[in-house]
Amino acid sequence: MTLCKILPAESWRRAGDVVPWSEDDERDGFMHLSTLEQVLDTARRHFPGRRDLVALEIDEGAIADPVIYERSRSGALFPHLYGSLPRSAVIRVTGLAWTDGGYSFVSCDT
Repeated sequence: MTLCKILPAESWRRAGDVVPWSEDDERDGFMHLSTLEQVLDTARRHFPGRRDLVALEIDEGAIADPVIYERSRSGALFPHLYGSLPRSAVIRVTGLAWTDGGYSFVSCDT
């Protein structure tokens, strides 16, 4: 399955062999991920108006640490990574463009 991680483009450019955790990830003790079907709504809900975001598309099978699907407050199942996300698991990086109160995928140069 393809999973996604939303992060600022600059964080992705500075990433080494491991994708960095966000402050929210650190606080909660796991890396927040979304499925490909969830990522645009996740971006809209948690990052409204941001213009510096990318979505990392991730091959779940290339992650060694546990990915656990857990219920959100709304009841939807979201993937949470309890460990490291290796850069090598990222299969594509897509820009997120904010327009009309939501996000869409756009090509990016990172």
